[in-house]
Amino acid sequence: MYLVESKEGAIGCMLLSLFFLGTWPAVMTMLERRGRLPQHTYLDYTLTNLLAAVIIALTLGEIGNNKPHEPNFLSQLSQDNLPSVLFAMAGGVVLSVGNLSTQYAWAFVGLSVVEVIASSITVVIGTTLNYFLDDRINKAKILFPGVGCFFIAVCLGSAVHSSNTADNKAKLNDFSSHHKDAAQYVLDLENGSASAYEAKAGTAVFLIELEKRRSIKVFGKSTFIGLAITFFAGVCFSLFSPAFNLATNDQWHTLKKGVPHLSVYTAFFYFSVSCFVVAIILNITFLYHPILNLPKSSLKAYLRDWDGRGWAFLAGLLCGFGNGLQFMGGQAAGYAAANAVQALPLVSTLWGIILFGEYRKSSRRTYILLGGMSLMFIAAVAVLMESSGHRK
Repeated sequence: MYLVESKEGAIGCMLLSLFFLGTWPAVMTMLERRGRLPQHTYLDYTLTNLLAAVIIALTLGEIGNNKPHEPNFLSQLSQDNLPSVLFAMAGGVVLSVGNLSTQYAWAFVGLSVVEVIASSITVVIGTTLNYFLDDRINKAKILFPGVGCFFIAVCLGSAVHSSNTADNKAKLNDFSSHHKDAAQYVLDLENGSASAYEAKAGTAVFLIELEKRRSIKVFGKSTFIGLAITFFAGVCFSLFSPAFNLATNDQWHTLKKGVPHLSVYTAFFYFSVSCFVVAIILNITFLYHPILNLPKSSLKAYLRDWDGRGWAFLAGLLCGFGNGLQFMGGQAAGYAAANAVQALPLVSTLWGIILFGEYRKSSRRTYILLGGMSLMFIAAVAVLMESSGHRK
């Protein structure tokens, strides 16, 4: 099997992973804003997410000769490594629940803020756990200042959300008080007689049209719901990497003597299988018993819904390959350093601005906070990657 052994190779994997993991949420958000039910989107995403793990396992996991201490993917499937398999599958469960949670949170508080808060919680908790699990192979004097940058970023992210929410409320209030035809416009929008192209990003009309199109309605609902879901997702995300670390390195000595550790590729396969199973069960349940006042659906309706399916498939591939690259880099340079990919809000925020018009026509205060948040993430990526060690 192919192994990443150099620090440079590990950093390359992390950077590519950062781009993939920052892009797939933007694709999912785009589909929700177009009105596609998140249950349908997530079922499609789940299929190709598992496919990515299978492709990685059957290619990189099968390259080269099969060695007793470094068996290839297919050879490991028949070995007595159940404890490590369970750790890998536990990681997949919490990641699946976290990903599903964020899909609903995006609608309430926006793509960039969700990614900032969830990723920062992941780094603060997950990096600390991985640092001790990896026997401190990462440079603590460099690593933990990077964690500090993430912690500052989560504070700035909360401030950005608060400021942007106030900006949006001011736009809507101004629109209602200064436009006598505001009520008629909303009625026309509901009847389908108002055109979407009339609105410019960042305006009150744009916000009203977005609410009409999207599948998850958020007007009149407390953003506390979105923040609560986001913090829950962050806790889930903080646990999947340490669980994967235990699966591949057996720090708790749960394997029998002489049984080789799970390779990254085998662990990632089991990780993705459990992620797939949990996602299928939850989303089929949500089809018939939806949450957040979403309309009911069915398997028959899902199978007939091809609108945006290709984008959902792309999101699953991006997430699958992104996670695989993160784990490959983590196995080589330490999983604590690999948490640099949690700076994915840098990418998500960029997509949010380009694709969705987030923060358009916002206040100067919001722009200053947004800039400070971005700088903190850039600093965190540089510092965490510099802390990379080398696993013996």
